[in-house]
Amino acid sequence: MVRIEKDSLGVVDIADDVLYGVQTARAITNFQITGQYANPEFFTSLAKIKKACALANFEVGDLSQEVCDAICQSCDEIIAGSYYEYFVTDVIQGGAGTSLNMNINEIIANRSAQILGKDLGVYDVVHPNDHVNRSQSTNDIIPTAGKLTTYLLGQELIRAINQLSDSFASKGDEYQSIIKVGRTHLQDAVLISMGQVFHSYETMLRREVKRIEHALEEMLIINLGATAVGTGINSLTGYREAAVKNLCDITGLKFESAEDLIDGTKHIDGFAYVHSSLKSLASSLSKMCNDLRLMASGPKVGISEIILPGKQPGSSIMPGKVNPVIPEVVNQIAFQVIGNDLTVTMAVEAGQMELNVFEPVLFKNLFESLMILTNACDTLRIHAIDGLIVNKSRIEHLVDHSLAMATALVKELGYQKVSDITQEALDTNRSIREIVLEKKLIDEEKLQELLRPETMIAPKNRP
Repeated sequence: MVRIEKDSLGVVDIADDVLYGVQTARAITNFQITGQYANPEFFTSLAKIKKACALANFEVGDLSQEVCDAICQSCDEIIAGSYYEYFVTDVIQGGAGTSLNMNINEIIANRSAQILGKDLGVYDVVHPNDHVNRSQSTNDIIPTAGKLTTYLLGQELIRAINQLSDSFASKGDEYQSIIKVGRTHLQDAVLISMGQVFHSYETMLRREVKRIEHALEEMLIINLGATAVGTGINSLTGYREAAVKNLCDITGLKFESAEDLIDGTKHIDGFAYVHSSLKSLASSLSKMCNDLRLMASGPKVGISEIILPGKQPGSSIMPGKVNPVIPEVVNQIAFQVIGNDLTVTMAVEAGQMELNVFEPVLFKNLFESLMILTNACDTLRIHAIDGLIVNKSRIEHLVDHSLAMATALVKELGYQKVSDITQEALDTNRSIREIVLEKKLIDEEKLQELLRPETMIAPKNRP
């Protein structure tokens, strides 16, 4: 069974049991692009905004109590998780998100009609444009929903980063006393403790959180009430202030109206700022996972300073091989986020005149980055870091057979003398200690003190 709905372009047959209407039906036909829909959190954000706007219209005398109540009930049901099967427009679409906006307008209008005892597709009491979208434009609703969604997804990412940071802090405390060979240029350098290594990752992650938090604050500055180009056309005095206040009440967040609504409508650089912080996190996570894979290399003829939990057989041809699949997947997530950043940048740059129409593809990539980075941090923590073990015997063996201790003798013997000793140690396959004692350059007791590993991982006090 179908019902017939009409718009300015003609009539469209629509299944008689669906809550969307004619504009959504056209979007389904027009935008068969990815087969993907927007993030569910985005639909929830739209419902919260539609409720805030309905209440504001009622408060300024521009919407009846009956219609306002029906719209608010419909929004509450969407917020609670209902009707998501009717959000069916492709995530990438033309029109600056008009199809997304009309999709929810039609769902709310039809559900409100049901609440008021009307048939689906009967819009004389609650109309998608005249009532649900009253005092609104796609050009203020979609950016505001994007900012709310970004902020909320960002909080979940921050939670995941903080938990991963805590895991590294715990490992740092656990292995603080184990001293290993540090490496620069992938060559043996001086000594460093495993605790220092793990705590450095903790510090990096805390810094990334601060960057993301700062960027997310911009998401609380919105252009709700700006309508089409920032002038507030077709809204009543007091509506904008009421809508923003209502959204604050509904979400518990401290939204502010943009100081310049025309700027807030035509410029969307805040999203680029947020995503740049995500790119920074992705780069740092990937670098860290490179370190983890190198330290775990082996198990017999690699560095093998750490042992990552074995998660799956690593080869279809080599029995017993176990690969570092968790750091590898995080590397790949980072690559995806860095690629997404270019898309976001291009979408921000491509706006013209009073509107940027490219938010659909921007939001697709921004929301994806937030989601997969959250999953990356959780996956890395749960499946790698929490179960990581330091290979103490291997580390001690590498320290004993390294030339890392040579640097500790520079202040005693001078750079050139120690360089000569180091080269001789390499040429003769002997230890630094053995050569220094043989040449009687330092007495054994003093040398023992100078070459204690624990004295090499921090500055020394003046004698």
